[in-house]
Amino acid sequence: MDQHIAESIGRPDLIRLDDRLVCLRFETMKVVSALAAVRHLLDTRVVRRGDTLLDSSSGIYAYALALACHRHGMRCHIVGSTTVDHTLRTQLAVLGATLEQMEPCSDLKLDQKRRVERIHEILAEHPEYHWMRQYHDDVHYLGYREIADRIRDEAGTDGLTVVGGVGSGASTGALARYLRATPAGPADVELVGVQPYGSVTFGAEHVSDPEIIIAGIGSSIPFGNVSHELYDTLHWISFDAALAGSVDLLRRHAVFAGLSTGAGYLAARHERDRSPGRTVLFIAADTGHRYVDTVYARHREAAPIADLAPREVSDRSRLALPWSRMRWNRAPATRQQLSDAVEAGPW
Repeated sequence: MDQHIAESIGRPDLIRLDDRLVCLRFETMKVVSALAAVRHLLDTRVVRRGDTLLDSSSGIYAYALALACHRHGMRCHIVGSTTVDHTLRTQLAVLGATLEQMEPCSDLKLDQKRRVERIHEILAEHPEYHWMRQYHDDVHYLGYREIADRIRDEAGTDGLTVVGGVGSGASTGALARYLRATPAGPADVELVGVQPYGSVTFGAEHVSDPEIIIAGIGSSIPFGNVSHELYDTLHWISFDAALAGSVDLLRRHAVFAGLSTGAGYLAARHERDRSPGRTVLFIAADTGHRYVDTVYARHREAAPIADLAPREVSDRSRLALPWSRMRWNRAPATRQQLSDAVEAGPW
């Protein structure tokens, strides 16, 4: 029996959609990493019960950290993006978390920059606070070990392809790392990362999406938790294509999930069709409730997914909307990416 609601929320469902397509469905995925991270920090005495944990968030991690703090008797302080909505603000307030929300801003990079600046101001005022650094501290990998074990037991790792939004790098990176490591040697597990256009993580900042950057799977700044050398293939998917994927996933399989899941579902179907011998598992990181107005209410606009296919590219200079695919071949970060990460400063 669970001792706290966070443990239940963090436990995903494994759903077989067809003989070679599996959905790893979370209610709120980042609860997994936040719970394990806080537990590890307590066990190693980096923090103590009653301490304040601090971080910046565009929304989902704020909720996850607030739940983890509630579970372990900690205080929570969030510097939130302009995208934090009324529902989440209310939940955070009732859970006892402190939220400082940035003023409205249409520039994601500026919004992130202002949040980090505010984090440093808070730390200067309260050096006793612990900064969680969700984008850079690999303590956030730990929570995915048990999930990888479950995937191994129920789906196997003999010809498994994992597909998911890259985001901070923790979920897809951790799953690939844990699934590949077996006593008998590396397992046959491929990792496919999904990115929005405009994200700097794998060098797509030169292509903009006229709609939006899909929250949570890309970034306008370098993230230290992204291990580039874990990824075999990348898909860049636009808002419109992801919308089509989200609507089709609900219509065809009754899975109500967020926009990043729609993008992952599109990429997963493509990888399944081009590799008949492999099982493809894609990550559904959250439910679709936040996207009712922006995505699902527009379901009549959704293109049939049979009409969508990625443009195969061998060079990022050839990326183009609405969907591009490129083999990454587990290449490390480029010198420029490493330089940008250093220039971005401590997060």
